[in-house]
Amino acid sequence: MKIAAAQLTCAPSGVPANAARAAALAVAAREQGAELVVFPEFTLTGYELAALAADPGLWTGADDPRLDPLRSAGIATAVNVALPTGGRRPAIATLVHDADGAHVTTYLKQHLYEQERGVFVPGGADGRFELGGIRFSLGICFDNHFPELLGRAAADGCRVHLASSLYGTGGGIEERAAVHPGIAEEHGLYVVLANHVGPAGPWTGCGGAAVWGPGGKLLAEADDRTPSVVTVDVMS
Repeated sequence: MKIAAAQLTCAPSGVPANAARAAALAVAAREQGAELVVFPEFTLTGYELAALAADPGLWTGADDPRLDPLRSAGIATAVNVALPTGGRRPAIATLVHDADGAHVTTYLKQHLYEQERGVFVPGGADGRFELGGIRFSLGICFDNHFPELLGRAAADGCRVHLASSLYGTGGGIEERAAVHPGIAEEHGLYVVLANHVGPAGPWTGCGGAAVWGPGGKLLAEADDRTPSVVTVDVMS
């Protein structure tokens, strides 16, 4: 199976605009033969915490019609959003839809990072799904810094870990380069990292969407400038 990692520059708090940008990348991934594409943290809004705290209109459920451009792209997608929870605070969540647009699973970020803790509620369960005979695990940015989460994924038979993240220029470049090949090597997983490129709330995304093989070898990597996708064949 061929899998794609995407990087994009988000319009701040622009859900329809970002859905269209992500859908264009999803189509590009499909045209390159990919069956699944994973997107960065806060795909539909960018990392705009103040806006997300103030405006529930920016929160997005799995059946939100603003996701229609992605659901109709003809490829399975893993898209990160602020998800309504029925309370005053949303969760940070990855929504997975199959190539026909059907909802497969939702994963809620378990390990909130610093300023996120006052805005969002954490999840309490690991994210799993199967596609094309391959078992996938899900992690969102800071989640990927907790080895026990990845250890559970490997023990549960996962072959591929999808990481929706935001790593910025500066220290984020080194973090990105250390964490993900380490996961791949230690836990024997393919690691597929989606990242922002360019302005991303208070940061500047460093790009470098990438895929590492189970031994930690870098298999594909995007540049640090351009919204794009990279694709890799993974073995079950």
